[in-house]
Formats: sequence, structure tokens, C-alpha cells
Amino acid sequence: MTYSQTLDYLFTRLPMFQRTGGAAMKKDLTNIRLLLAELDHPERKLRFIHVGGTNGKGTVSHLLAAALQAHGQRVGLYTSPHYKDFRERIKIDGQFISETAVVEFVERIEPVIERIEPSFFEITVAMALHYFAGAQVQWVVLEVGLGGRLDSTNVVDPVLSVITNIGYDHTQFLGDTLPEIAGEKAGIIKPGRPVVIGLTQAETQGVFRDKARKEGSPIIFADQHYALRANYTRDDNFTHQHLYSTEPIPPIDFPFPVAAAGPYVAENHRTALAALLRLHEDGLLRLESAALHRAWLELGELTYYIGRWQVLGESPLTIADSAHNAEGLGPVIDLLNELNVYRKGHQHLVIGVVNDKDLSRVLPLFPTNATYYFVKADIPRGLLAEELKDAAADYRLLGDTYATVAKGLAAARKQAKPHDIIFVGGSIFTVAEVL
Repeated sequence: MTYSQTLDYLFTRLPMFQRTGGAAMKKDLTNIRLLLAELDHPERKLRFIHVGGTNGKGTVSHLLAAALQAHGQRVGLYTSPHYKDFRERIKIDGQFISETAVVEFVERIEPVIERIEPSFFEITVAMALHYFAGAQVQWVVLEVGLGGRLDSTNVVDPVLSVITNIGYDHTQFLGDTLPEIAGEKAGIIKPGRPVVIGLTQAETQGVFRDKARKEGSPIIFADQHYALRANYTRDDNFTHQHLYSTEPIPPIDFPFPVAAAGPYVAENHRTALAALLRLHEDGLLRLESAALHRAWLELGELTYYIGRWQVLGESPLTIADSAHNAEGLGPVIDLLNELNVYRKGHQHLVIGVVNDKDLSRVLPLFPTNATYYFVKADIPRGLLAEELKDAAADYRLLGDTYATVAKGLAAARKQAKPHDIIFVGGSIFTVAEVL
């Protein structure tokens, strides 16, 4: 098979949650274990940091990978979903897996695929672990796909688990309450292995403490140990920040600039820093301030970090962000509103969502004094733009529909004045079409 034929096989032969939703879900770990056994258990040859949570787990994964790389380590990074290129999911030191490696893996495993009918996600996890083991990477930063307990990544024994925070997302699979969702996410806590929790939440703190106690796992709540804040450079449109600590954190020197922007910079960096400090304390990494400074200032170059508060244009200021649930979108919209007051302009919002999104939780967050461009991302799960427009009207969010995300953005750019703000978001798939 050629590479394009291989991708077509993966996308059409295997059930893919990002495209078809719940029909692609496999609610046990049987298939991934069969696949890894077929591959001579690559997961047993690798050293992992396992990263889960509702929001920020992709960013924290990239921060950790960049930090390890800057300390001279060879790092495999597995994340999902991808934006533009399937190979984004599987990287070593920021470089995509080769097309040849993808083809060779699928050709090798095709008989097993036909026999056990795994999901798309199960195949990509197996591919990543096989590739990383073959390349003999020193670390793997492994991002959970959905949940934790029954996620296909949950077949590894990490040296450290990280859970960023808990919010209401994928409730049809994970539960309707924060403690229920936390119980699923806590499934990545392993016996005797430390776990870093990014955010202390009253509804979930007990769930994590109980699980850690049961597993004999040291537990660290990052926000209870480290007080970080991020200040925007206002004359740069809130797109660059400096990170500060209110107290010394040896061996790190503060403040320092970070390349990532958006409302979650301090929380995500605090979570990643807590994880790195734990590795440092355990003798697994000699953390150096200069290396960490370089890592987080060159995050995009080191790890191919995209799609989060990403500036697409300056006049008008055009920002894309992948936040897609209430906990993620709320702070993003608040920051957009603040930025709009600062610029004294008008907001143009290009919005597209997936069809299983609870719109009653996200639409009330959006400003009513903005112009909307309703779109549908080019995936089967995308909600029709007309349906999104009708639902938004109930919350006094008014605008027109457009046949594609690109046409919606083009219309916004045509109408916006230089001091206005254009925002593209609602789902990672909407953002992917404008990067």
C-alpha cells in the first residue's frame, strides 16, 4: 500500500471516535492488549509519563516533552486527535513518524486488524508504542484519549501519572457528575507510582486521594504547592506571557517568558512544573533552569504545538483556540472580552461544534454583542451550521451560516475592521481547518 492508501484504510476500515462518535468506542482493554502482545509488548520497554484530565492535557503533554528534550533526552510524544496530519499524533523530538513507518506498521498488523476489528484509536496507540520502542526513546509522554480507566493508553506502568483537572465532557461515557468523571480519570493512577493533580476541586479531591491511598501512590496537588501566575504583554495583544512565582522554587529562576498564551498558561505550566519537580526529586531528571526556560520559550519549535490561542493574523487580530467545553471555553471567552475592551473593537466569532455537544452549557458563555459566523467542520460528527444557528438564537447569538469553515473565516475577515477581533473555535476540528 502507498501512504495515502494506508490512511484511507485506517480512516474507513476502523471505527474512529473523532469522526463517528460513540459507535467507535471500545469499552475494555482487550484489543489493545492483543495488539501489543502481537508486537512483543513494546509498552514493557519504555518509560512513561501518563497524562490525563479534561482540559489542558495536550498542552501539559507538550510542555513536558519540550522540557525533557531541552534536557537532552530523546522523547516520544503521543497525543490525539490530530489537526492537519495524522502523523502529528506520533512524534519523536517534535518530528512526525515517517510515512514509511506508518505503512510498514499497518501492513504488518493488517491480519490482526481483520481478525479482531480494533478501533482507530487502538491501532494508533499500538503504532505509537511500537515506533517509540523501535527508536529506543528515553521517555514517552503519553496523552490519554478519553477518560482513563478504560482508555487504550491505560496499559502502561508509568513512572508518573498526571491529571490536569476535571470538567463536564464526554458525560455519555464518563458519568454525569464530577466525582464519577474523576473516578474514570483516576484509573491511570498506578500502584506505588506518584500522581500529580493539577487543580484542587472540592468535588473531586476526595476521589483522587482515595484512589491514591488504595494504590499506595504519593499524590501531589500542584496548586497546593506552587503559586504561579502569568502576565500578558498587553502591547502584544495578549499573545505572549511571562511566568512568575510568588515564592522561590529551586532550582527554577523566575520570571521567564513562555511561548504559549491564552487563559490557562499559569495552570498548565504549574501542573507541568510540579511533574518535572517530582522527577527531579526522584532522581529521574536533573532539572536545570536554563533548559526549562529554553523549552517553554521554544515550545512550538520543539514539539509542533499548535491550535491553542494561536494567532492567525494581526490586523484584524485573528485567534484560533481548541477549547470545546464549558470549563475550557469560559475563560477563553472571558479573555476575548477583556482583549476586546482593551482594543475598543468588535468581535467576530466563527463557531462550529460537534453534534454531541451540550449546547445548553456552552452557548450561554458567548457574548451577545458579537457577530457570529456559524459553520460545520468537515467531519460526520459536525453539527449542521443551520442547527447551530437556530440553537444560538435562543441565547441571542446572531449571525449567518457558511458552507465551510474557510468561507466563514473569509466572511469575518471581509467584515472586520483592523482593530476588531476574529475568533475561530468551538471544536478542534473547526480550528484544524484554518491552521
